[in-house]
Amino acid sequence: MTTPLLIRCAEAADTEAILRILGETYQANWKPALSAEAIARFESSAHTSTYVRERLAHFAVACMAGEVVGLLDWRDDFIDALHVSPRHQRLGIGAALLNHAEAAISRNGSACVRLETDTFNQQARAFYGKHGYAEIDYYPDEEWHSGFTTVLMSKAL
Repeated sequence: MTTPLLIRCAEAADTEAILRILGETYQANWKPALSAEAIARFESSAHTSTYVRERLAHFAVACMAGEVVGLLDWRDDFIDALHVSPRHQRLGIGAALLNHAEAAISRNGSACVRLETDTFNQQARAFYGKHGYAEIDYYPDEEWHSGFTTVLMSKAL
């Protein structure tokens, strides 16, 4: 990464950029794996905008040259979302966001951090595995109602 990275608390003005990144990662990662029915159900819902509206005050964003290029949301010991714009992946942004979350979770007294991905998302599973996360459980994905299997991953802090 040659351009300095800034991780800061999200602001209302970041909403559009956060929604853009979530849309980009949906298009690149999830949509190709979803059934037509799951795509229609998700795209007709307001799930993403509702999530961002409800959790915006808890988001952190990663910025390069003034542009929001990644986002992070966690609560307690659980990372709810870590997304990097596909145009900015493989630059260390995801690792920086992950380190940011782990440090905050550790400061709050948790001994481990947890997160979920899906079995089809080999890129995410490899990324988290590289950063010390172990796959500890598998269960049906209830968020997408897609037939996917969710992977629960954990790392001791």
